Amino acid sequence: MRRLHTALGAGVLLLAVTACADQSPDVGFGGEPPAPPAQQGPVEPKPEQERQAVPPDAVDASKLPESYPTDVWTQDNGKAVVATGQEGGCSKVHAEVAEQNDQQVRIVLVDETPEPAGACTMDLRYPPVAVALDEELGDRTVVLEQRDVKVPREEPPN
Repeated sequence: MRRLHTALGAGVLLLAVTACADQSPDVGFGGEPPAPPAQQGPVEPKPEQERQAVPPDAVDASKLPESYPTDVWTQDNGKAVVATGQEGGCSKVHAEVAEQNDQQVRIVLVDETPEPAGACTMDLRYPPVAVALDEELGDRTVVLEQRDVKVPREEPPN
């Protein structure tokens, strides 16, 4: 009899938990639909005709190496910032937003180099890399920084 009460109690508890777990918001008549989710994943740079150049005086590239490109533009109505990265040989570059506030947007250009090093070409490439912003860039300053990172080398499939 005791096992019956335990099993019955566990069943009631399980029913109560599952009934409360899936509470999707009801929009109802006149209600607001849920906001679309924020853009996830990388942002793809768009063709030149969809770009808006960021003035050079609104770009702080003082933390970049001397030879690093400093071209910056916006797309998607100012909600994405695109910078010119620099990669070479086996390395790949991508951009990350490090900070966003009312005065500036700090973007880190991350150069990932495989470790252990293997045979690589001796070329430089300048791909555009983009990041999504929480709000339009507007009058904020874009601060560019660069960081080198070692990543494990991907082994080719056998």
